[in-house]
Amino acid sequence: MMLEPRPLLASLFEAAVEAADPLAAIRAHLPARPRGRTIVVGAGKAASQMAAAFERLWDGPLEGAVVARHGPIAACERIRILQSAHPVPDEAGLAGSAELLRLVQGLTPDDLVVALISGGGSSLLPAPPAGLSLQDEIAVNRALLASGAPISAMNVVRKHVSRIKGGRLAFAAAPAKVVSLIVSDVPGDNPAFVASGPTIPDLSTPADALAIVERYRMELPEAVMRHLNSSEAAAPRPDHAAFAGHERHIIASASVSLEAAAAKARQQGIEAVILSDAIEGEAADIGRMHAAIACETALRNRPFQKPVAILSGGETTVTISGNTYGKGGRNSEFLLSFALDIEGVEGIHALAADTDGIDGSEDNAGAFADAGTVTRVRAAGGDPRHYLARHDAWSAFHASGDLFIPGPTGTNVNDFRAMLIV
Repeated sequence: MMLEPRPLLASLFEAAVEAADPLAAIRAHLPARPRGRTIVVGAGKAASQMAAAFERLWDGPLEGAVVARHGPIAACERIRILQSAHPVPDEAGLAGSAELLRLVQGLTPDDLVVALISGGGSSLLPAPPAGLSLQDEIAVNRALLASGAPISAMNVVRKHVSRIKGGRLAFAAAPAKVVSLIVSDVPGDNPAFVASGPTIPDLSTPADALAIVERYRMELPEAVMRHLNSSEAAAPRPDHAAFAGHERHIIASASVSLEAAAAKARQQGIEAVILSDAIEGEAADIGRMHAAIACETALRNRPFQKPVAILSGGETTVTISGNTYGKGGRNSEFLLSFALDIEGVEGIHALAADTDGIDGSEDNAGAFADAGTVTRVRAAGGDPRHYLARHDAWSAFHASGDLFIPGPTGTNVNDFRAMLIV
């Protein structure tokens, strides 16, 4: 017998998160023990959970530190857990970056550096180059978040305004071997884009970064623009000898998590389809596209036959214009746009949430929506279209009682969207 819609949708989210559990993922990718020291470094929303899992699985001596976001963390005995701010960098992040760079100094070819990398590491590891300040990096980060640029483009800019991103942390560890274990939160799972690739170099250039700044009309500090136009902005290339013998492994991703959610739906007697694990674009536009598919299925039994769970992942964006905006994140904005377009169409239930358990700046992972969501918002005295225009989706779902608050999950494989059509 099928569960009620919301418990069923929540169970699909839980299956997706469980499939990205750091312990099982790291166990399958443990490197061989080195003759020398084992140094653990890392950063991201899943950093403390990955560090705790690695400690539990590693049967030799180790030392190191990782940088997680402020908030609840997993306990470790040998790996220090440092904390800094997300999504806007802070002073604690400067100290965290400096400590990671210190840990990889003076190593030998017999030593091993294990890098535990997950999404969110870009803002957790501020390290402005000479001549720039933390305030400059904060300004860059704010401009990127408001630009509407996809995560891949944002991270091209970030890695050219940093002393640690764009492979520079691994470069500093030479001649030690670096093994990067990566929980991917980026569409396409390019390891160089996760956390702006502190241990993974790529072929992007400062000219590419400048082109992105121009394309998305970002206003960056004058000092940052001077830096991007200088030779100092160039990151080490992947063919540099310092990276010889390094390994990188994507140990968890949206693709694997969506497959797990689909399997969970089928266990409940519901057929499941995955649209894509790499959907990008404006959150409100992607919400309308998903709503069109849901309504077509609910009303005409095409392109999918009811009952069905329609799943997707990726990372949408929210372009902020001006200084008038409210609370919420990209998943909540996606879902409010979705809710407006399915108003009154019975049989549609949806959940959109960030797999790390936090969507934007509040304590919700996302929200639920159904045919009556916007009616409930209006009944509470709100105007759903006004909320959407102000990028204030959290307030809309708070008013309707539809927020989804599972708490931090300890992993991060990007956005999770599930539509149940019955």
